[in-house]
Amino acid sequence: MIKEAYNTSIKNMQVMDEDSNVDISLIPKDLDDKKLIEMYKFMNLGRAVSNKLLALQRLGKVATFAPLNGEEAVQVGSAYAMDKNDYIVPIYRTHLSLIVRGVPLKSLFTAVKGYEEAYSSISDYHTTPEIIVVGSQFTHAAGIAYGLKYRKIGNAVIVYGGDGSTSEGDFYEAINFAGVFNLPVIFMIENNEWAISVPRSRQSAAETLAQKGVAAGIKSIQVDGNDVLAVYKATKDALESIKQNGKPVLIEALTYRMGMHTTSDDPTKYRPEEDVDAWQKKDPIKRLQRYLISKKIWNDEMEQSMIEENKELVNQAAKDIESVKSEPEKMFDNVYSFIPETLQEEKDEAVKNNFWQ
Repeated sequence: MIKEAYNTSIKNMQVMDEDSNVDISLIPKDLDDKKLIEMYKFMNLGRAVSNKLLALQRLGKVATFAPLNGEEAVQVGSAYAMDKNDYIVPIYRTHLSLIVRGVPLKSLFTAVKGYEEAYSSISDYHTTPEIIVVGSQFTHAAGIAYGLKYRKIGNAVIVYGGDGSTSEGDFYEAINFAGVFNLPVIFMIENNEWAISVPRSRQSAAETLAQKGVAAGIKSIQVDGNDVLAVYKATKDALESIKQNGKPVLIEALTYRMGMHTTSDDPTKYRPEEDVDAWQKKDPIKRLQRYLISKKIWNDEMEQSMIEENKELVNQAAKDIESVKSEPEKMFDNVYSFIPETLQEEKDEAVKNNFWQ
């Protein structure tokens, strides 16, 4: 006898389509005009920051970094939906989630310059530093979520990862752990079609990345990642679900990396420009801009004012880091809540012998 043991499906959600038409019935009730405008401003600030850092890197003033152009809706929609006491675990491209949380631009620019001091107060914002090692962020997030549950703190964690990171063992370990222990964590997968030069089609044979969560017993959904309204709603819904049953949620956001993987990468070597041109028409910022204009809550004067303000902010941040001096001994201070004796010995020896000279 053969009978069905389990059956499921993955739903895809879009609130605002490529032409900025909106399904009013899906817009969260708390998302008023003021919040819509604020999210739009954050998205534009994120792109301004990304473009400024790219220019600074080309001038040799900051280190290699990962531009976020094209993925603004995922980062703003999700981070904006989180409570200020929820935790954010970002990766090397999710600079904008930190900006939404309130991390100063000077700190972000200092981090890209390569200075440890940038993260000296990062815990004040309930976020971790941007994690570089692909996949390791998931286990960190699961650990934080376990701590929140153990201490009976009613908050959640959101952790970001690209499509490539879902092929890492850390990812499977984290979702399995989260599923077994019913942890308050949202796994936000930014499926931007490329893991450096490896296309999504070569990354996994699964029809969706969202379905990977199903195997771990995790509620999963796929959303239009260039639709900030859909990302916001999916995150809000996930938080409500976690509040009700304490179980994790996985969200796959379909988006596109408009530029290079990092500033040491040349995407023209492996992907056709016509693909980029097609995704340009789905630009998340333009999509929201058209919607705001249609609602008569945004105009050209406001747009120009915002552009000037963002220009001042990124220029000031760039100026601020010119005088930043490295204090390498700080690398020992933020590893633990206190410095263990063995680590203190290492720090003392490093300072005594001035190892960084």
